[in-house]
Amino acid sequence: MKKLAVTLVASLLAAPIASAQTSHSTMDHSNMEMSDAQMEGAVHTKAIINSIDENSANVSHEPIPEIGWPAMTMDLNLAPNVQMMGGISEGASVTLMLVKSDNGMYEIGAMMPE
Repeated sequence: MKKLAVTLVASLLAAPIASAQTSHSTMDHSNMEMSDAQMEGAVHTKAIINSIDENSANVSHEPIPEIGWPAMTMDLNLAPNVQMMGGISEGASVTLMLVKSDNGMYEIGAMMPE
């Protein structure tokens, strides 16, 4: 679990400097409970948690140019295997990793406090 947390934190911190066209196909994600397809389409953004429960979170996030989303407040589902780094509560500033679900909609795959 510690190795997974370190790997995810490192990838979240490196995301802002990575190109939008970065391929995740050469990275070792064997410790993450996400498919290669989910990792390939993953995007990162900073957000404020407005509310959160066991299934979803209402967040106010920065623009996500990789997928054409402006800054907005929205509800996002939590992936069944969401990785929560540290204590996340309402009002927290976080970095989100959004992944595509099986139905093609983005959901929160991981979140880490700022």
